[in-house]
Amino acid sequence: MSSSLPVTPDHLPFFITAPGGTDFLLGMATATLIGAVLVGGVLFLALHSLPERMAHKAQKLQMEIVAVLCLLALFTHIHLFWVAALLLAFIDLPDFGTPLTRIARGVERLAGASPPAEAPPPETPAGSPASASRPHA
Repeated sequence: MSSSLPVTPDHLPFFITAPGGTDFLLGMATATLIGAVLVGGVLFLALHSLPERMAHKAQKLQMEIVAVLCLLALFTHIHLFWVAALLLAFIDLPDFGTPLTRIARGVERLAGASPPAEAPPPETPAGSPASASRPHA
């Protein structure tokens, strides 16, 4: 008897290995699983950072808020934060500061008040190289 079992066929499929042999199908399944997990993780993180990249590309004022909302959504798994970040990345918030400053300066001119003085540039310390190049009065 050359075979251990009398009903063993002459040809077995490639994925059936001899006792003590290397299982190629298990190795292929392991590599496929690891590759799928890595690709899935990269796609998940790329999708999760989409609002932040959109706000950064457009140089929006609310970029920091969008970034914080994306991180909150990533760590808390509350998807509403991600939706809010996506909406903020799409919407341009109006600039209220410039018109209000112009209105305040115009009212000051009408009232005859002097506008607030601009802050003087900061002084350099006496021992710094910049102060050595200036003439002393």
